[in-house]
Amino acid sequence: MRGKYISLLVLIIVIVAKYLSSTPELRISDFPEDFIFGSSTSAYQIEGAAHEDGKGPSIWDTFTEKYPERIKDRSNGSVATDSYHRYKEDVALMHQIGLNAYRFSISWSRILPHGNVKGGINQAGIDYYNNLINELLSKGITPFATIYHWDTPQGIEDDYGGLLGAEIVNDFRDYADICFKNFGDRVKHWVTMNEPLSVVQGGYGSGKTAPGRCSKFTNPNCIAGDGATEPYIVGHNLILCHGAAVEVYREKYNASQKGQVGIALNTAWKLPYTEESAEDKLAVARVLAFSFDYFMEPLVTGQYPLDMVNKVKGRLPTFTEQQSKMLRGSYDFIGINYYSSAYVMDIPCSTEHVTLFSDPCANTTVVRNGVPIGPKAASDWLSIYPKGIRDLILYTKYKFKDPVIYITENGRDELREDVSPDGNRIDYYTQHLEMVKDAISVGAKVKGFFVWSLLDNFEWSTGYTVRFGLVYVDFDDGCKRRLKKSAKWFKNFLKSK
Repeated sequence: MRGKYISLLVLIIVIVAKYLSSTPELRISDFPEDFIFGSSTSAYQIEGAAHEDGKGPSIWDTFTEKYPERIKDRSNGSVATDSYHRYKEDVALMHQIGLNAYRFSISWSRILPHGNVKGGINQAGIDYYNNLINELLSKGITPFATIYHWDTPQGIEDDYGGLLGAEIVNDFRDYADICFKNFGDRVKHWVTMNEPLSVVQGGYGSGKTAPGRCSKFTNPNCIAGDGATEPYIVGHNLILCHGAAVEVYREKYNASQKGQVGIALNTAWKLPYTEESAEDKLAVARVLAFSFDYFMEPLVTGQYPLDMVNKVKGRLPTFTEQQSKMLRGSYDFIGINYYSSAYVMDIPCSTEHVTLFSDPCANTTVVRNGVPIGPKAASDWLSIYPKGIRDLILYTKYKFKDPVIYITENGRDELREDVSPDGNRIDYYTQHLEMVKDAISVGAKVKGFFVWSLLDNFEWSTGYTVRFGLVYVDFDDGCKRRLKKSAKWFKNFLKSK
């Protein structure tokens, strides 16, 4: 009898443990009927064919080939996952998993090899994306096209400094116009740009990403730059590029194509280091102002956040009245890229070695009183805190006029050599989708969720040392693909009722 009682007790414990598990069983019916589940990629990270079919070089081609030591494994995206040649296979994998949308980026220099119309349009580039879009639609997969995902053409970088030059706005408008004209009859969801904050911070603040500019005291590898001024010039130009692209779409294409245009913004969610500290709470507000509000506020009000204006002062460019008018309301949806969270502590403002990183007068950490905010993924910057995605969604809802939202990126990585269970990624997605579901339940207008990423790929300054994909790519054996356990989990989830 005693054995039976023990067996019954074990069974009860198992049932209760499953009920209380941090990875509750989700069903697709937990989300609105028209909710989109997709995957995201970017051109430089997956396409390869870097010098084929008339494509011009981008700053990432130059950065990785000229400074290989600045990539963790000295690699580059010249082959990447070879998706340029294997796009049909990749679309078939999405269809096999059951994903109904695909967010990809268009390579600017594959369309305009020099970066502007004066250098000519590359028809082979137009053909490639037409073929990709048609293949997606043939499998019932909705295309979401990102116009700019960090790969500024080297031609305009050489001409006038790329994103540092005011000329970039007209060149980006022309480039976006070409995309709308050639693909907008089938692409109904456009993302003007991906993570302008990352471009500003990595390319012009820390120098860790292309074009690798920063103040010398920040990173001795930077041969040029000024982290106190250049990031703000670049951020300003990126905001104006977005506004110009939306303006041309609404003036020339919206009536006939009836599409939607948005932008993908990112930030780590922030919490006060000391919950009772009014100073730390204000520091949280400042850090969010310098990250998320930095790009969101101009699209709502036509102005920068007051915290930025007050702290940066004369180093922060200003919008003309005409520019403010163009920017206000320049979105149909907001994309949110969320991965991680951190604590924020108030600190005195720096008076030396000033950069955009010191301007918020705050210190960011992922450890409080010796306890991490959450477990780390393979990348040092990725501390897992699922509740942060819900809080960022609700922050966006309540502060910025309740916009339509897509989660345009969410994911975690493992080390390249760690190809075993993949269960951590399943837990990550289950927990984050629970939080998205919770945000929807209180009224947030979240319309879709995109996994980062479909494929293991070139992960910028970390090269191929980490893997974010649902699909495993064997970089040592011709980029062969196979579904990971997390892909199979998604496949089952997308079939659930």
